[in-house]
Amino acid sequence: MVLPNQLTVLRIILTPVFLFFFLSEDITFKQISIVIFIIAAITDWYDGWLARKFNYITTWGKFMDPLADKILTSAAFFGFVFIDVLQLWMVIAIVIRDFLITILRLIAEHQNKSFYTSKAAKWKTFIQMAFIYYLLTVYTLKTFDFIYVGNENIFSLLLDENIVNYSMFAVTVFTLYTGFTYLFKNKLMIKRLIINED
Repeated sequence: MVLPNQLTVLRIILTPVFLFFFLSEDITFKQISIVIFIIAAITDWYDGWLARKFNYITTWGKFMDPLADKILTSAAFFGFVFIDVLQLWMVIAIVIRDFLITILRLIAEHQNKSFYTSKAAKWKTFIQMAFIYYLLTVYTLKTFDFIYVGNENIFSLLLDENIVNYSMFAVTVFTLYTGFTYLFKNKLMIKRLIINED
């Protein structure tokens, strides 16, 4: 197994580890969880860079790498649902959209066909990750007394329920929009995939 694929496997392994630490009652574990998430996210960038630079592109890697990405981001979103920060329905909508599009793309690649990818879809990934990093950073900083004490009002504003909910709603709407764009732009391709036509 080439190094990029090993990093993909590492990212999958780190995902439940991150979730365990993040949901732990131990404050130190919660603080470590963001480090685990960052390491897992870095493997996504690094394995892609290695695969392109040294031509370590394999069928297994093309199949598992995008799935590993969705598993990581989905775990983070569900983690915030478990601690009552995000609403379940929005997370489910995002996860269904992401996995549906990923599976369609994988099926297309398996049949040597390519999907149209919009710039909006790339922005979707960036916005999702930026929002996750924002929540993780603020919640982690909140666990440090020397940072939190004296700045309660700032953290209260940063974690304001309305701000978080409206931000998540915007992320959800944009994610679904890019999903519908995918389906519309690739409707003929999807039809061929379903009936397995060349």
